[in-house]
Amino acid sequence: MLQMEVVGVRVEMPSNQPIVLLKEAGGDRYLPIWIGMVEATAIAFAQQGVLPARPLTHDLFRDVLDALGVQLRKVNITALRDGIFFADLVFSNGVEVSARPSDSIALALRTGANIFASEDVLEEAGVAIPDEQEDEVEKFREFLDTISPEDFGKSG
Repeated sequence: MLQMEVVGVRVEMPSNQPIVLLKEAGGDRYLPIWIGMVEATAIAFAQQGVLPARPLTHDLFRDVLDALGVQLRKVNITALRDGIFFADLVFSNGVEVSARPSDSIALALRTGANIFASEDVLEEAGVAIPDEQEDEVEKFREFLDTISPEDFGKSG
């Protein structure tokens, strides 16, 4: 498993489909994962430190874990089958739960848990961007700085 960093979320045009972009820590591979609008909003909220008036689903999950005295230790993005990514939540009590990567990433950002991806997933879906093409990634980061969670639509 290789540690990943969350670069951010954006809406892919013209499909209007949000993606979350992960980067291999200490490497040059990026992992784009297409996600839903609600999850994109949840990830953007977490990255921007937005605190909703009432807990959203991922905030509630974090609060329940705290109340039960269990920590999310890490998120493992384990597989890509038929175009669908799979992840596991790994908790401090040894329990592992299968989850969508989008929900897993939103929860990891709220709890400080590390995110990992398997080498197989990165080999299949990762995109290597050499240092000389890093300016494109910087443009993406600049784009992320100009958007707000509200750009992803209403979250219910």
